[in-house]
Amino acid sequence: MSLRFARLFTATLIGLSASATVLAAGPQLVWRGDITTARGVVTDVAKAWEKAGKGKIELQPFNTASGIDAVVKGSADLAGSARPGVGAAEQSLTFTPVAWDALVMVTYPSNPVSNITLKQLHEIYMGHITNWKDLGGNDAPINLYAVASPGDGVEYSLRKLLFGRGNQPVAAPRLYVNVAKLEEGVTLDKQGLGATTLAGASSNKKVKILSIDGVAPSMSTVGSGTYPLYTELYLVSNESGPKAAEVKEFIAFLTSSQGSSLLRSHSLIPYADGMALASKDAARRAAIASTVGTRANVGQAMTTPTAVAAAAPAAVAAKETALAKAQVAGKGAKAAKETKASVATTAEPSQFAKVVASVSTTAHMGFAGVRSDAFTASDNAKVGGKFAKVLADAVTVKGKPVAKPVVAAPADASEKSTAVTTPKVAEAKPAAKAAKPVTKAAEEKKPAVASRTYKVAPGDTLYSIAKKNAVDVNKLRAMNGLKDNNVRLGQVLKVGAR
Repeated sequence: MSLRFARLFTATLIGLSASATVLAAGPQLVWRGDITTARGVVTDVAKAWEKAGKGKIELQPFNTASGIDAVVKGSADLAGSARPGVGAAEQSLTFTPVAWDALVMVTYPSNPVSNITLKQLHEIYMGHITNWKDLGGNDAPINLYAVASPGDGVEYSLRKLLFGRGNQPVAAPRLYVNVAKLEEGVTLDKQGLGATTLAGASSNKKVKILSIDGVAPSMSTVGSGTYPLYTELYLVSNESGPKAAEVKEFIAFLTSSQGSSLLRSHSLIPYADGMALASKDAARRAAIASTVGTRANVGQAMTTPTAVAAAAPAAVAAKETALAKAQVAGKGAKAAKETKASVATTAEPSQFAKVVASVSTTAHMGFAGVRSDAFTASDNAKVGGKFAKVLADAVTVKGKPVAKPVVAAPADASEKSTAVTTPKVAEAKPAAKAAKPVTKAAEEKKPAVASRTYKVAPGDTLYSIAKKNAVDVNKLRAMNGLKDNNVRLGQVLKVGAR
């Protein structure tokens, strides 16, 4: 080996060692979370962070629940989420919104359907629309794919917009652990349909993204708010964690001009560039609820309205300030309590306007601890029916039922009321004559009423079974003592009397 070659070799080794030292410098952080945030937000930014010599980010993409749980337990410093914090366990964490994405429906590329309405999407998830021909496509069943919710932020956020709550049961028998696996399933199924995000699906040529109400999802339509299913992406951290300072530095790097440029390359809008979307959230949710026929603004709203009010109206320097304040606004269940009162509603003002998701009363000790959903007796809301003009909930004041003021029903009240199906309310009628007591012998002589049954087949849901047997889904659930909408293959259900 010549002296010159030896010197060059030694210099090369020194240079490589120096580079390794630079890359190894800085914090060693662990990120775990959903595929959506990994693909669109974290992966490229982590590479840029490491290349700048600021440290190394270990990426563990899987799903939302696993990431948040890892931050709670301290096995990860950061998590990614496509939903805000929910539940007591997440109350102590900070959910920092970093980008705006779009919730999109994807299907097989050759599927002739290119557009669906919000109402149709709602009915598909409810199991009321089960064939592509009802959407203008082929006469073939819709194979609805979903990700287990609330483990996945995408599914949770979509159900929150369509139903008012992220844990709404839906007629989706095919469940996946994350959106990446869901997309793989759709690419193999010409009748498949599932939800993912624009950032993840925009570069996937093996799936077809559907328009919603004639609006195609894009950075432009998301930024203007014309595409209705926009959502936030979050980084989740623990301010009391051992690497809290390093985490804040990484988030600041992500929201810098360099990080924002990387977000845009994935069809994402940097959070600070879309602050106006937050102010439209309440009206957007109310409009969706009116369109699909559900109750508006049920449960926790997006975490950003508080952040919008707190953001300083300045130029570039104000973006960091707005983001820092948004962190405070994004804290789990605490933020939910602060933002519930700010949600707009199209209903008339009421003393119960702030009651969300469940109803309780302290007016009478007999109702202590009672918590239940509110329903409308739509079975009787027909033309001329005794409930035809009932448009609001019944309330209890001091233990006595009180009817709200009667208002005129709109012309299409009976049509709209079919959106919610509930058991009929029995009407008490005066007895004409005293009925003769039934003796034990007479009771034994009565023939037993045989029940019709149905055996659960592959692909069946509670909604599809109810539809096949012309029975109300609530009655079907009650007849079989079911507490939810889950059924199992081979299960025998009562579907009515013979």
